[in-house]
Amino acid sequence: MSQPTTKLAIHDPVWTEIRTAAAALAASEPVLASLLYATVLNQSRLEDSLAYLLSQRLSTVETPALAMQQLIEAAFQDDPDIGAALRCDLVAVYERDPACKALLEPLLYFKGFHALQGYRIANWLLRRGRRGLALYLQSRISEVFDVDINPAARIGRGIFIDHGAGVVVGETAVIEDGVSLLQGVSLGGTGKETGDRHPKIRKGVLIGAGASVLGNIEIGECARIGAGSVVLANVPAHCTAAGVPAKIVGCAGSDAPARDMQQQFDCGEDNGPLREI
Repeated sequence: MSQPTTKLAIHDPVWTEIRTAAAALAASEPVLASLLYATVLNQSRLEDSLAYLLSQRLSTVETPALAMQQLIEAAFQDDPDIGAALRCDLVAVYERDPACKALLEPLLYFKGFHALQGYRIANWLLRRGRRGLALYLQSRISEVFDVDINPAARIGRGIFIDHGAGVVVGETAVIEDGVSLLQGVSLGGTGKETGDRHPKIRKGVLIGAGASVLGNIEIGECARIGAGSVVLANVPAHCTAAGVPAKIVGCAGSDAPARDMQQQFDCGEDNGPLREI
């Protein structure tokens, strides 16, 4: 009779790299050893590590850490896609953030990453009819990480939320795979309208710090939104929009702006005159 497969039998290069880095850091920084053993080295999988970490961050006296940890573990067990998205998000941070030197760092420290993973648990709860608990988790994530993502929003994989502070994502927003958002980005509505009222952000889009994208509009694939812009109309794929209100100021500057994270752009003659969107 064949032996049953265990969690440890599954090769996970992301998790292996994180554990190796954690062991090295624990040896060189004894002050962090207890944190690293509890969060990483005593855990069997990346999912277990994140469940422990988020439960410690999000727990309160009324919602204790053990109950929160069991809830998060149940979400990972029920929906393996959450774990797959977790790995894509983690690699996205490592590849796009020049301040990130190891996969261990966003797992332990980056609140934009933590908030996004918390959203994924809240979204799982909402999809299973547990709206009250999903909204509680959204509120708690906003309080702890300063990132407010409605659990009904639809968010793909490989998402990078840099810094995280002040990011808001509305109920009917869609963020497709491979998008990068910087601090202070709002994907909101334009007033008190109901129904489908929030932006649709297509694959590979880069949205600069402090930008507001408002209404049921579409930001086309691999487009780029300049920092501080207010976008109220559709932006074509592979274009850069900037200003208040935003106008098209040129091309996106690369085939993959969300990956390249290049936020400077030239509004000179090579791009032609500014045009309405």
